[in-house]
Amino acid sequence: MKDKFYLVLFVFFSNFLISDEIKIGIGSCLDQDFPQPIWQPIEEENLDYFIFLGDNVYGDSIFENLYKMKRAYSKQEKLLPDFLDQTDIFAIWDDHDYGKNDGGSDYKYKKLAENLFLDFWNVPINDVRRSREGIYFSENKVFFNRKYKLIFLDTRYFRSQLKGKKGSYQKNNDESSTILGKEQWTWLEKELNSNFDYLFIFSSIQIIPEDHGFEKWSNFPNDRTKLLKILEKYKDRTILFSGDRHRSGIYKRNGIIEITSSSMNKPGSAFFETDKYLIGETYPQENYSVLKILNNDINIDIKDKNGEILNSISLKN
Repeated sequence: MKDKFYLVLFVFFSNFLISDEIKIGIGSCLDQDFPQPIWQPIEEENLDYFIFLGDNVYGDSIFENLYKMKRAYSKQEKLLPDFLDQTDIFAIWDDHDYGKNDGGSDYKYKKLAENLFLDFWNVPINDVRRSREGIYFSENKVFFNRKYKLIFLDTRYFRSQLKGKKGSYQKNNDESSTILGKEQWTWLEKELNSNFDYLFIFSSIQIIPEDHGFEKWSNFPNDRTKLLKILEKYKDRTILFSGDRHRSGIYKRNGIIEITSSSMNKPGSAFFETDKYLIGETYPQENYSVLKILNNDINIDIKDKNGEILNSISLKN
């Protein structure tokens, strides 16, 4: 009788402790030399995960000793809030924690920068990222009996030369031009052949938008067309996430949604910007995003530094 009583208690409290939602925080562009008040509303979200989309420090370095980057990481380590110690963290990089503004494959200290990145984010020694070039990786998760594939891309290490000037970049239509490079493409296609119910792709630079003159996948039409063609198979169950732009926004193209979440503490300029795929408007103020996975819905909110919702979108799960 006593054993039966304890079993009932165990089942009761186990059910009580099972969360009815998974909450994932997302942000980018966090300068170690600027105040970071945005962590206060983020802490109140009670997140299960936090994803850094790049420019997690600003450590552009033109010298081999990477002094500025080492200094940036050292300072940022002291600024990250303690609650992140109890939160699962995933991170990719963008140009300023890669080491060169708008940098690509020609950055000569990229391997040194990669080692600093992996060390800062405590990537285990036996992790595949330690034994290959580039910081791309994937995670498989099961939430509410559904399989989620999380793809984290490296849009820097292998990227070809940009064409044009900053703010008015032109399309690089060279047949050999690429964002991901041959090895990463081979890996990605293999990852997308696996079985999953929902797909989340994290890219430091925007994938869907076309109409602005800054960095974006659209500057490399070959890779963008290839990726979007592959994703057609998974439309209506794919969400893309990007940073970089110092303005947030929600975009939708052929059933595929993209959330741009940027910047956490460096607001963008207040110029008007739109795009044929933009839903609503863009927001240049400090922001972060919260992805909520529930039993029947997936909700994404873009929030300002006070935790107020700027824009949101939902999918039926």
